[in-house]
Amino acid sequence: MFTNPNYNFLPNYSGYPYTQNYNTSQPQSQPQQSSGINWVQGEAGAKSYALAPNQSVLLMDSENNVFYIKSSDASGMPLPLRIFDYTERTTNKDEVINKLKSNYVTREELEKRLAEITSNGKQHIPTTKQ
Repeated sequence: MFTNPNYNFLPNYSGYPYTQNYNTSQPQSQPQQSSGINWVQGEAGAKSYALAPNQSVLLMDSENNVFYIKSSDASGMPLPLRIFDYTERTTNKDEVINKLKSNYVTREELEKRLAEITSNGKQHIPTTKQ
């Protein structure tokens, strides 16, 4: 009887070799890695994205600063594609400083107001009728 020294190396029907796994106690499966973001190429890619009935999905465009929301109704018919443009939100230092300054008074403004209140040593106290 002939014994093949490479018993794991068996040719398949197409002529390409493959390695056969003789350990059948545990099925081998590749873990799928997903980023959680569905990327499409342009509006055409978003329109051709397949959906199950009553499903909505957010699709990010890999070519432009655009994202799409694609939905389907109960029969599986796609609803009109919703298209959104997005831009990065940045803060301008000058705007932040001006906003902070608008909430405060300067020392000169405070002293001027105190002088108005306590002019001539008399403080104006509003009277209320009883």
